[in-house]
Amino acid sequence: MLLEVICCERSVAFAMGNEEEALVNWACDCYSKRKLAQLVDNDEEAKNDEKRLERLVMVAIWCIQEDPSLRPSMKKVNQMLEDVTKVSVLPRPSMFNSAS
Repeated sequence: MLLEVICCERSVAFAMGNEEEALVNWACDCYSKRKLAQLVDNDEEAKNDEKRLERLVMVAIWCIQEDPSLRPSMKKVNQMLEDVTKVSVLPRPSMFNSAS
């Protein structure tokens, strides 16, 4: 859901527009390629705060890890969103690798 908020795009609507790519995969691809501005194409305020945007995307990706044991608790998510707790470096899950 956080990715939907960040991108101002519903996951279902996104998938219908581009059947080959899901919002999750696209967001992870943008993150890995350091092209986060593409996620917020029409939001100048978000584009101007790259550090915050990166933190939000990282939190969102942590929350959708394939292995549930890797996902943070809601308390930790809240702390990361409020920038009280540092967001750890993301693991590299196979389902989020760039499509070749």
